[in-house]
Amino acid sequence: MTGNNQTLILEFLLLGLPIPSEYHLLFYALFLAMYLTTILGNLLIIVLVRLDSHLHMPMYLFLSNLSFSDLCFSSVTMPKLLQNMQSQVPPISYAGCLTQMYFLMVFADMEIFLLVVMAYDHYVAICFPLHYTSIMSTKLCASLVLLLWMLTTSHALLHTLLMARLSFCEKNVILHFFCDISALLKLSCSDTYVDEMMIYILGGLISIIPFLLIVMSYIRIFFSIFKFPSIHDIHKVFSTCGSHLSVVTLFYGTIFGIYLCPSGNNSTVKEIAMAMMYTVVSPMLNPFIYSLRNRDVKRTLIRVICIKKISL
Repeated sequence: MTGNNQTLILEFLLLGLPIPSEYHLLFYALFLAMYLTTILGNLLIIVLVRLDSHLHMPMYLFLSNLSFSDLCFSSVTMPKLLQNMQSQVPPISYAGCLTQMYFLMVFADMEIFLLVVMAYDHYVAICFPLHYTSIMSTKLCASLVLLLWMLTTSHALLHTLLMARLSFCEKNVILHFFCDISALLKLSCSDTYVDEMMIYILGGLISIIPFLLIVMSYIRIFFSIFKFPSIHDIHKVFSTCGSHLSVVTLFYGTIFGIYLCPSGNNSTVKEIAMAMMYTVVSPMLNPFIYSLRNRDVKRTLIRVICIKKISL
């Protein structure tokens, strides 16, 4: 109990998705299939990169980290969502909610940073092909990946510590299927000014600056190609960058859909739908985008399947 005779919240209720009860079983099966597909698809990318020495290159080092991040990103939300769809009362403890929020931010930030590094990798590969191996050295790539993990964990830890100092008194119903930082701030009975300012400042920097860097990388790529246009060079650009551009469009499209498009009366439903896109749909589709549009990954997959058949 507090001094004002208010009961402190020890757990929250995740309302989940606004699905009619008669469709719960159908959507449960759909989300379970999507989650299993996400796990298998991303694990396949990680295993292929590890098995084939031809894929021991910077681009595939970043891709395997992106697959790992996608796998974990989806695993932070989907098991709890599936559990809550089978439960009449979907509670999550206070500590569990903060833990989920922390890992959501870690893997969301990691996806953003990896997309920037992959854009830079494409820029170097296309604009400076003769110097690619010297610029994108193994030491540099490993250092970049380590730096990205340090940045994402530090940023997520900062917001988690700021959230942990807040009090939650009466309201404990989260209108979402995971512990979203904005939804939690709305429930707090403490002053959230510092938290909101940090979200606007750091969130803006982490979202906008990487996007601008990606755009600048592709502007430089296209300018370098159109200086000496040829069918071979244009085909090389699209074959190298097509998968990455698809993933960037899918990921940033949903983020901009949440924060830039005007909200109507169904803003909560729209936010939940958009959140499903970048926490569930995007991690599921990314392995297919990279495997179907990348010749090296397809060749490795075919080679592994053929070896498996021969061994049988």
